[in-house]
Amino acid sequence: MTETAYPRIGETVLRETLPNGLRVAVVPKPGYRKRYAFFATRYGGVDMRFCLNGVWHDTPAGIAHYLEHKMFDTADGNAMQTLAQNGAEPNAFTANAMTAYYFDCTEHFDENLRILLSFVSVPYFTQESVDKERGIIAQEIRMTEDSPDWRVYKNLLQGLYRTNPARVPIAGTVESIQAITPETLYACHKAFYAPSNMLLCVVGDVDAEAVLAAARDVLDAEPGAAIERDYGAAEEPGAFEKSVVYPMEIATPQFLVGFKCPADAEGEALFRQSLIGELACDILLGDSSPLYMRLYDRGLINGSFSGDFDQLPGAAYLYAGGECREPERVAQAIMDEAARLAREGVDETFYRQIRRANLGASLRSLNSFENIAVGMADGCFRGFDPYRFPELYDTITKADVEAFLRENIVEERRAMSMLTPAKEASA
Repeated sequence: MTETAYPRIGETVLRETLPNGLRVAVVPKPGYRKRYAFFATRYGGVDMRFCLNGVWHDTPAGIAHYLEHKMFDTADGNAMQTLAQNGAEPNAFTANAMTAYYFDCTEHFDENLRILLSFVSVPYFTQESVDKERGIIAQEIRMTEDSPDWRVYKNLLQGLYRTNPARVPIAGTVESIQAITPETLYACHKAFYAPSNMLLCVVGDVDAEAVLAAARDVLDAEPGAAIERDYGAAEEPGAFEKSVVYPMEIATPQFLVGFKCPADAEGEALFRQSLIGELACDILLGDSSPLYMRLYDRGLINGSFSGDFDQLPGAAYLYAGGECREPERVAQAIMDEAARLAREGVDETFYRQIRRANLGASLRSLNSFENIAVGMADGCFRGFDPYRFPELYDTITKADVEAFLRENIVEERRAMSMLTPAKEASA
């Protein structure tokens, strides 16, 4: 395996790409009893349209999430129960661009690793089990749709984007999952769960050669065919829909304002854009920013207010919101403050304070085995080294943040999602 040392963060990573294309990363943690395995595929909620072996496939919204639910089924029972009985704590998740299966344990790691690799790589579906799962997932979707936080976020993405599949819920809809069959699940597994589309990351005090041996023994020797993905027509720079208003059974109005950012960066430039976006977000409206304090003192926002910067395939956006009775006033204040910072410049002392805080948060995240593994998978699938964040912070200047605010926090790129109390909407 190739060993890479990162002296600035005190970490080492061992990497290997197997003949079948599987990327393997081992992050040694000598002396730790807990060991963590993370097996991920570059396949998520946005990957609904793809080309395999020259044939284009359109699959139902929610199929990646549905497949994740069904992957624990085996011919002998349920892999989650098997792992739990063997002393492991297993789980899985589906995101917009990734599906991952993982466990941690203190004993029987090698055996548990082979169980993980086996059930994720060998699908087993029956018509009966697929039909039964449809009702379970439909109930999960209905419960999620009743969440104000989910609804206001979903509506924001539908306001920002016209065609990008980020506007479609990861779990799909009750209607879309009706079209999912064992055949569609098998087809998607064959396309996206090929070793060359996956990463195995192990964190802990482990034998790296034993990890490689398990992957060689259990997984298919063939890499699988290359996959072409379609994320919709190229988006215009401006927001698709300026305002999305939705009535719900809530006591206080809730909102999110979002700003559509360019999404054409790749590799390390993509990673650098994410760091700039996060810095800009915290400088503009973090809870130590002048804007946050002004809005809070005037009673326009409360402790629910927060913001973030996110990137998805073909999409990038900064957004903020919370409970608020005057969302338009807050959104205008955000744009006014961004324009002032771009025009007058960000205070140098404050910029350095936020930069130190963000760098510190990145360093603290390395205490979490799960954060390490998710970062490794994200970097692997998007073409950057997540452990190079100190070097990238070195390249970012105050002017970069000011340019980000000047170019992106503008009316043309803005969309607003608002939830209103149902009684007010009907009055």
